[in-house]
Amino acid sequence: MSAVGRAIWFIESHFGNDITLEEISDVAGLSRYHLSRVFGLVTGHSISSYIRARRLSGAARTLVDQPGSILEVALDAGYSSHEAFTRAFRDQFGLTPEAVRKQRHTRNLALLEPIRMDPARLPELEPPRFETLPPMLFAGLQEIYPYGGNAAIPSLWQKFNVHFGNIPGQIGNVAYGVCTHIEGEAEKFCYMAAVAVSNGSDLPAGFSTLKIPGQRYAVFAHRGHVSGISATMHRIFGDWMPNSGIEFGNMPDMFERYDDRFDPYTGTGLTEIWIPIKE
Repeated sequence: MSAVGRAIWFIESHFGNDITLEEISDVAGLSRYHLSRVFGLVTGHSISSYIRARRLSGAARTLVDQPGSILEVALDAGYSSHEAFTRAFRDQFGLTPEAVRKQRHTRNLALLEPIRMDPARLPELEPPRFETLPPMLFAGLQEIYPYGGNAAIPSLWQKFNVHFGNIPGQIGNVAYGVCTHIEGEAEKFCYMAAVAVSNGSDLPAGFSTLKIPGQRYAVFAHRGHVSGISATMHRIFGDWMPNSGIEFGNMPDMFERYDDRFDPYTGTGLTEIWIPIKE
């Protein structure tokens, strides 16, 4: 079972109780950050939003099927007050618990069912190669995204591609998608659409720079359309890394490398995924 599969199994077995990200990551066999990252890539949900949606989906069914008070339902779902439960329920479904109880059905609610992981539908992972790179300086546009919010990343690339090829100090005809974690933040990550540059001067408005140390990388290939990259990430972080005996490096968390083997117009071709590792 993959790391994400183990995490989902644990959540489904325990979400009626208080569970922590540390407990889930221990069961999954990944660090808190890397589990959060791959969970969002694979499922489209952050871990906390998945737990919340599963609890509230169960609470919605209870409101319809059982006669207990709304406060009892709130407490069973892990909320300490009627008010907190109502606020979370309305944010999730657009209706109050009272309205759902009154209508006596959930047909108009987007209930979240347990996610089923099907390993047979994942691509085979090509063995990685290993490379050592010197320190690099990236320059580009960056945004902060919630885990599972990857659908918004193409719009960042659209803004960045206007500048590609005309960025002062640009090295080569290669673009990079650089992922870094945010210290103390378990729900979001930073993504930069970037190029390598020789220096950080005279950059376009809104550009940021990121310097990364020289280090060793495991390099994986993703072939086909870039929209399917989450499945390859699942194989890397969910299967290969926990079983490889290799430790992750520090920064960045990973980067995607797009060279002339990738067609940015159609989104197809070869994407390389570079994971920093410890020697």
